[in-house]
Amino acid sequence: MRPGRRRHLIGSGLSRKAVQAQAYWIQGRAMGPDPGPGHGAGNEGRRRYPRAMTNPHAVDPSWVAARNAALLADPAARVAGNAVATTDVERLTLDRAILTSIDTSVSDLIPDAAVTDQKHSGRCWAFAGLNVLRAALMRELNLESVELSQSFVYFYDKLEKAAAFLARAVGDAERPLDDREVADSLRDPIGDGGWWPEFARLVAKYGMVPHYAMPDTDSAANSDAMNDHLATVLRRAALRLRAAVADGADPEPIRAAAMEDVHRMLTIHLGVPPREFVWQYRDKDKAFHRVGTLTPREFADRYAPGLKEFVVVAHDPRPEIPLNTRFGIERTDLMVGEPVQEHVTASLEVLKAAAIAAIRDGEPVWFACDVAKQRDKKAGIWDAALHDYEGLYGVGLSMTKAERLVSRESALTHAMCLTGVDLVDGEPRRWRVENSWGDKVGEKGFHTMNDSWFDEYVYQVVVRARRLPPEVRAALDAGPIILPSWDPMA
Repeated sequence: MRPGRRRHLIGSGLSRKAVQAQAYWIQGRAMGPDPGPGHGAGNEGRRRYPRAMTNPHAVDPSWVAARNAALLADPAARVAGNAVATTDVERLTLDRAILTSIDTSVSDLIPDAAVTDQKHSGRCWAFAGLNVLRAALMRELNLESVELSQSFVYFYDKLEKAAAFLARAVGDAERPLDDREVADSLRDPIGDGGWWPEFARLVAKYGMVPHYAMPDTDSAANSDAMNDHLATVLRRAALRLRAAVADGADPEPIRAAAMEDVHRMLTIHLGVPPREFVWQYRDKDKAFHRVGTLTPREFADRYAPGLKEFVVVAHDPRPEIPLNTRFGIERTDLMVGEPVQEHVTASLEVLKAAAIAAIRDGEPVWFACDVAKQRDKKAGIWDAALHDYEGLYGVGLSMTKAERLVSRESALTHAMCLTGVDLVDGEPRRWRVENSWGDKVGEKGFHTMNDSWFDEYVYQVVVRARRLPPEVRAALDAGPIILPSWDPMA
């Protein structure tokens, strides 16, 4: 799951056959093509719902009664039940010995900038990306802080995603609606989530602007309604594109009209992106500077050079996934004409060493993780054993990182920036994290991650290729192995 991606929403408006096919798919049984006349529900050629479990697997009321009696006689279970009845589980399981042992100071630190806030949107990947770029801008211009416009990137990301969805709808027109990949595209046609390569390509194509040149609107900060209505336009167009292809008609007028509709809605929700703006600022020494009028591309070329030097380095814990190998993910080409999202695999030691080198050079590190696991959100603390859920329930819950990934217990759900590291004898013990959730959580918006959490829940870092060892850099020159669109690293 890409960072920031929203949960899937259930759509309707399909034919009876398509709804039936979707029901089969939900059961994990992809329904094949209609077998035609003479093939009843009981005949081969048509897959059926799984048969009901046999009696040994059914829940026996007498078993439930016995278990209820046993639990009522268990003092530990009674105490746990009474506690959970009146107190949040996250508070009950919090290991205060770990929480109070964490000092937020670090040995190597990039100076804090003003914290940003994505609010009720899934734009973490763009916020983190711009926070990486602004650090160089602040250093070059001697600025206390600066914020770059997330809405500018967001606008063009939505436009590009719409174009890619429509192009894919034409390409998929002869595939059935209940096809796994077609159904997934229709389920989430224009979500907020994204990846680093997507961010870098948007900045390279369209540029970037200061926050004041295109500030957030309400729809940028609360994107659900906008996304719902954009999704309706795109799903409606996809069905009409499929019909045009089936009829042998030219689908281009439908596609072009849908793109105009998407653009109109985006400008209503987010505003029209500026073609140029006046760039002026006051530095930390109170000196005023007026650079003059710049276009977004000129601004990016001037203050964010070297975007192509950055690569995504992934820790994929699955034993079948080799190290030092380049991978791509099918159907993640979210800009027409651009490649799919890619990463190169490496060990955790490589990810950490590259991140440390970047921080020491004053460059924040974009990273993707499973943010909600083993955390105290208000305190802004992560540790791999921060919550003792097993102690509360008295049941086993532990899984390896690979087990969590393949079972979908864990996913890449959020992107942030590493801006500091605490080194002891050259080894990291904790990391400072710049989030995009405003200044009311953590230490005025900055969080602390123990290194144990990095091991278990960090999956990707973005660094310049020169910070990687030769064996990892060599993989960048090989052709990518393409993973399916439903891969857990997607």
